[in-house]
Amino acid sequence: MTTAEFLPYLKCVGTGPKRNRDLTKDEMKIVIRAFLNKEVQPEQVAAFILGWRVKGESIDEFAGAIEVFDEFIKHTPLENSVEFGYPYDGKVKNPYLFPLTAKYLQDFDINFSLHGGLLQPAKGGTTLKEICTNTLLPDNVYYFERADYFPELYEFSTIREKLGLRSSFNTIEKLLNITQSDTAIIGAFHKPFVEKYITLFKDRYKKLVIIKGNEGTPEIFSKCAITIVENDEITEIKVDPKKFGIDYKKSTERITLETSLSLIENPSNELDKLAQLNAAVILFLTGKVERIEEGYKMIRRSL
Repeated sequence: MTTAEFLPYLKCVGTGPKRNRDLTKDEMKIVIRAFLNKEVQPEQVAAFILGWRVKGESIDEFAGAIEVFDEFIKHTPLENSVEFGYPYDGKVKNPYLFPLTAKYLQDFDINFSLHGGLLQPAKGGTTLKEICTNTLLPDNVYYFERADYFPELYEFSTIREKLGLRSSFNTIEKLLNITQSDTAIIGAFHKPFVEKYITLFKDRYKKLVIIKGNEGTPEIFSKCAITIVENDEITEIKVDPKKFGIDYKKSTERITLETSLSLIENPSNELDKLAQLNAAVILFLTGKVERIEEGYKMIRRSL
């Protein structure tokens, strides 16, 4: 694609509120393929990324991008796996729970499918990649590096870093179905994102779970809602750690990578119980137990 050939697509997102328009799914697929095949100048890529975000993304645009991602991603099927969608802009105020949570699920034939890469704007937190490459992970945790599974998107990291702003890719890069998992668990805080995730991902997994988790991650630190989508039915449940006797105090200050790793390697009693509760929730979501309370008691008895 030449610079001139790309210009009509750029105009869709870069001519202002009166003349901007949503791209069709097919148009977006042309744009994303051109990006990933390096057919477009970096300046045009940056302009489109910024304009797309400012215009506001349509479901068809997101869906078109996801379909093209599927063409490029190197899939690695993993049996009995649950894909967890963590944001690429990291966590800021609290540690990651998954190394502790996965430890309690090793005997239940549940594999954690995780993927990460370089820090993306705009939160500036500790990344999943930093945790996975700096601590000993349980045997049931499988981490996939973007530079390996999707090098074409990895090449966008520099442009996104220079822009320094959240991009539309932040929304769709958390669930990529690398391991062809039947179940996916993603975090979301704002209701519009819950609705978007349902529309975009419900047909890509047998069960889609959206947790109103800590810092946009699929991790429960405090009272939250969990949306479960299966067989075109949507249900919502509430989980409150305090009902399980857990009184963990979330951090209100930014923590370093070193602090995060230390909290994982030497967890307090309350943080460890929080990980056990998260494990119990996963047991429930994967059909291993009928009630979260049953799973929590089961894990506590095994200690």
